[in-house]
Amino acid sequence: MVGEPLPTTVALLRGINVGGRHAVAMPDLAACLADAGLGAARTVQQSGNVLLAADPASGPDLEGTIEAALADRFGFAVPTLVRSRDELAATVAAAPPDHGSDALRSEVFFLKAPLTAREVLDAMPELRDGVDAVAPGPGAVYFSRVAAQARRTRIQRLMGMPVFRQMTVRSWRTTTRLLALLDEPLPGA
Repeated sequence: MVGEPLPTTVALLRGINVGGRHAVAMPDLAACLADAGLGAARTVQQSGNVLLAADPASGPDLEGTIEAALADRFGFAVPTLVRSRDELAATVAAAPPDHGSDALRSEVFFLKAPLTAREVLDAMPELRDGVDAVAPGPGAVYFSRVAAQARRTRIQRLMGMPVFRQMTVRSWRTTTRLLALLDEPLPGA
């Protein structure tokens, strides 16, 4: 239908503005995506969360378009995972009941297709019993650790594995905030 707004999508960029590497100013990031024909973009935080209106709203073609534009503009690869509003909502809805509770530090490990939660769990190193917990989800793995014992976590072992390069991590708070923002109109879209 003419005049219908495009669905709002979240692009989760991996590895920018983390640890002083691959610095990208958020206005430059939004301009890059607009210049690539992806329309209005809104950045959220400094670590590579971008809301944009796109058709299709997700999938490998959109990820490839974004990755090519970023590599061309900034001169380095930026692995990108894209989730439509409905895909992100499904990930949030499928989280374990206590995920995000005050007693836990909770994150979502978003997986770049074709990587599956089953493959990640099969490769998962031994975590610390009573501290760490993992669960599969749609396009994601939920990870949490007991807040009072967070320093005892063993999740760094996964982060050192090659499979980790096919993931990007967001805190539970950031994940749910992104979902709420996807329900707001995107300025300029």
